[in-house]
Amino acid sequence: MFSGRRPLLYSFQASLPRLPVPSVDDTINRYLESVRPLLDSEEYSQMERLANEFKDSKAAKLQRYLILKSWWAPNYVSDWWEEYIYLRGRTPIMVNSNFYVMDLLYVTPTHRQAARAGNIVHAMLQYRRKLERGELAPLRALGTVPMCSTQMERMFNTTRIPGIETDIVQHLADRKHLLVYHKGRFFQVWLYTGGRHLLPSELETQFQRILSDTSEPQPGELKLAALTAGNRVPWARARLKFFSQGVNKVSLDAVESAAFFLTLDDEPQGYDSAKAGSLDSYAKSLLHGKCYDRWFDKSFTLISYPNGKMGINAEHSWADAPIVGHMWEYVLATDCFHLGYTEEGHCKGDVNRGLPSPTRLQWLIPAECQSAIETSYLSAKQIANDVDFFGCLFPEFGKGMIKKCRTSPDAFIQLALQLAQFRDQRVFCLTYESSMTRMFRDGRTETVRSCTSEAVAFVRAMEDADATNDQRLALFRRAANTHQNMYRLAMTGSGIDRHLFCLYIVSKYFGVDSPFLKKVLSEPWKLSTSQTPQQQLNLVDINKFPKYVGAGGGFGPVADDGYGVSYIIVGENLITFHISSKYSCPSTDSRRFGQHISKAMLDIRALFEVEHQKKTEGNEKQQQQQLENGKKHM
Repeated sequence: MFSGRRPLLYSFQASLPRLPVPSVDDTINRYLESVRPLLDSEEYSQMERLANEFKDSKAAKLQRYLILKSWWAPNYVSDWWEEYIYLRGRTPIMVNSNFYVMDLLYVTPTHRQAARAGNIVHAMLQYRRKLERGELAPLRALGTVPMCSTQMERMFNTTRIPGIETDIVQHLADRKHLLVYHKGRFFQVWLYTGGRHLLPSELETQFQRILSDTSEPQPGELKLAALTAGNRVPWARARLKFFSQGVNKVSLDAVESAAFFLTLDDEPQGYDSAKAGSLDSYAKSLLHGKCYDRWFDKSFTLISYPNGKMGINAEHSWADAPIVGHMWEYVLATDCFHLGYTEEGHCKGDVNRGLPSPTRLQWLIPAECQSAIETSYLSAKQIANDVDFFGCLFPEFGKGMIKKCRTSPDAFIQLALQLAQFRDQRVFCLTYESSMTRMFRDGRTETVRSCTSEAVAFVRAMEDADATNDQRLALFRRAANTHQNMYRLAMTGSGIDRHLFCLYIVSKYFGVDSPFLKKVLSEPWKLSTSQTPQQQLNLVDINKFPKYVGAGGGFGPVADDGYGVSYIIVGENLITFHISSKYSCPSTDSRRFGQHISKAMLDIRALFEVEHQKKTEGNEKQQQQQLENGKKHM
């Protein structure tokens, strides 16, 4: 009310409510309801017994401590979520945790690598300055409800530091340099001159100097970043042993304290409609690259390709995908519509030859450390080679048609995913959909369990040859309403999974053994899904500039025998799906699953087309009848 006409980024922070702790009864009832369609009668009875035992014996004590925490902590979930889900994980973060964001789908504003990187980096520095001054408009759900902006604070100048038992996130004040990797060499580029940011043309000059540098990598330098791609403990030990003093410490500090990390890649990537598999190759490049040409611990690595395409690989512990997406939307709009390029494709502005050249980082990497680097590289390479990725563009229809069906686009897609999953595997599975809780202070995410009893009933009707169109449509609408209601509950603090997760953490603190919580937390998510938000800032009118749309982003498979699916609703007439699984699993195939998704989407649309046709024919008959009745009276 008092924030004025143009509130600053953090204007609403103090007035955001705290995330409420749901009642144990509500959470357990919702949990049992969510697993009912996935268990047979005997399994369900056993789960019900475990849940009731927990509710009657241990739950009250654990809940009491959780309520106490919710009174003194800004958010009773977020600190534990960051620590136990992300930072204490000892497995590689490449593919398993980090995610990627793609460039514009159809447009490449310039094919000069150094020029595109110059504009993008300059736009990022503009965004960072606005972020530090709080000048960005606060985010609002549905355009009115303020959302928490805390996650944005650690976007720049941030690195995940490996430890033996747990990692930490190191965030520093305004950093004045950028770290660039090119063909096995690390370069430090200063971002300021004379108290101002380098101009795009000056950045282009610096990046071109790096691209033109023909010096060879030092021993062990080429694959050094593979340490960030492998298991965390060997990396933590190597860091302590080989990077704690001398020239290696100075160089590692330069990497870890940089504003962010830029890779000047040497293989072109990007979507090309004439080239089969181009989106798949692009996604895999962003997700894992060569396993040694991204610094996976940086808050994000900006990746620049020789054909002018760009992309981002982001570390996940400090923030969720919509935060990176917000920055990326600003950067792409600034690049294309404000900074622009000359006719020759260079950055606009005068060329400043007087800038000091980028400096090479120096390393003295002994044989023992080189061996550790190679071990990390080989384990990361195994993970990368196992990623089966399929980028599926669905141009048949988009948000426009779905809204005409009076259905939530997200519910429509989630039910299509359930139908596709059943056709692909012939069984239903526990399904994770990420929703956000950022209407609360320090809120991050909550899980929507999309495989509901109503969704199962709808899918079975679709596969039943005797079911009528009306029956299928009625079941679809019921399932869509249930999904929307669950999404609302998750967003407003009444989800299931974060509450159970926190009860489990409290039980561990107090040494309380709970078979129920153990079983819940060990259940595998064989289908993990997430919608990438589009047009958070509305800087580009995509009706006027339909080619200037992003391709979204994605993540690696969460389960060894399941699928990861990220989707983005691009304007009114396009939906893109980013599908990942593992080659090592004989029962999954990302391309096949993509085909099932496309077929499921079309099959659901057909239900509405048949209904529309019936209504049209009914109206025509009615009009005909009225005409005939009118003639009789004449």
